[in-house]
Amino acid sequence: MIGFGWLTPHRRPATARSVLAGEASAEAARKTSLEMEEQAPLTGAADAARAEPEFPVMGDDKAAAFFDLDNTVMQGAAIFHFGRGLYKRKFFQRRELTRFAWQQAWFRLAGVEDPEHMQDARDSALSIVKGHRVAELMSIGEEIYDEYMAERIWPGTRALAQAHLDAGQKVWLVTAAPVEIATVIARRLGLTGALGTVAESIGGVYTGKLVGEPLHGPAKAEAVRALASAEGLELGRCAAYSDSHNDIPMLSLVGHPYAINPDAKLRTYAREREWRLRDYRTGRKAAKVGIPAAAGVGAVAGGTAAAIALHRRRR
Repeated sequence: MIGFGWLTPHRRPATARSVLAGEASAEAARKTSLEMEEQAPLTGAADAARAEPEFPVMGDDKAAAFFDLDNTVMQGAAIFHFGRGLYKRKFFQRRELTRFAWQQAWFRLAGVEDPEHMQDARDSALSIVKGHRVAELMSIGEEIYDEYMAERIWPGTRALAQAHLDAGQKVWLVTAAPVEIATVIARRLGLTGALGTVAESIGGVYTGKLVGEPLHGPAKAEAVRALASAEGLELGRCAAYSDSHNDIPMLSLVGHPYAINPDAKLRTYAREREWRLRDYRTGRKAAKVGIPAAAGVGAVAGGTAAAIALHRRRR
């Protein structure tokens, strides 16, 4: 379509820094996932998944699922919640908290990722963690998840991830958030692991720099591509889930793309290509993007059943 050609992934090619960021994230994700493989998956959708063999395919070890984090798996942006937790622990002063609060308020009102705002948030986070040990931030991340993130997980998206786990497939978060925080969230949800932005560390201490660039847009696609190659996956058999048009490169990479809580641009793009859609937001929020209120409310109430139904229908 000419009117939406600017959304096509090929118009936003991956740069050398995108490739570097993607490969670094894939390497970090594979290392952390080794520690998580022995954890038993959470129960929930096993019986329903067995009743729907078409997709996800039970026992298909060449398939995996990739989930965006912010506003797809979790309401709001992980980096903002993390900043609130660091402020509580006196990592920075009230002036920086006001900055984080404004960024979070903007994100909640807009409901979409804006590269400029997200970059500003990441720059703030890098300056804050510089000089701190990686192990320290991982430990604090566990506490922050319980305080600010756990209650913001979308039940419907969580059920979708569980359906893949119950089918014996690996499930990865793919996010611009720091890989350490993303790994904590993945572990707490019982997922395989996480692809995230890799901050440089020397001797286990953050330097305040990134490896490559933030895992955003084309860099996410490069990370998924690198991980799939390392894991021996076939992307045409894999699934990806996101709310943002910024993730069209990642969604277009797999054989089963899903628009979850989509922004207006992604919703239009997905409908034109007959991608599956689902909205788990409140009726008021859904109405702002032209989605019937019953779609979001009913999906959450349906839980696992709605998740499986998503795989059975194309809109």
